[in-house]
Amino acid sequence: MRIHLTSVFVDDQAKALHFYTEILGFVKKYDVPVGEKDRWLTVVSPDEPGGTELLLEPAGHPAVKTYRDALAQDGIPLAQFAVDDVKAEYERLRGLGVRFIQEPLEMGPVTTAVFDDTCGNLIQIATQPA
Repeated sequence: MRIHLTSVFVDDQAKALHFYTEILGFVKKYDVPVGEKDRWLTVVSPDEPGGTELLLEPAGHPAVKTYRDALAQDGIPLAQFAVDDVKAEYERLRGLGVRFIQEPLEMGPVTTAVFDDTCGNLIQIATQPA
């Protein structure tokens, strides 16, 4: 068993696509219309184009707002992405205007940082020693 697809709920799919591709560096894999306004919109790592897809899922379900608001209020990231160097990625993203709610924090062998994805979610980046 392996993870093929996971998702984050987003307020605006076009805005999310811009942020996740132009700012974070993912690449679009699928963009298929679903209904009148929604899309099956996935991104992948450019290093693993056949790897795990991230679905930028419309946040239209009524339960989503309560769920995401509670996580954000408590400072809990909705997702975590691996990076080679959290401090370097933190500086790169800050230079692009990304708002961090947690600066790089070393916790034993793990370093993390948490940012706002501008689409309703907190995202954590993490690196671990090899």
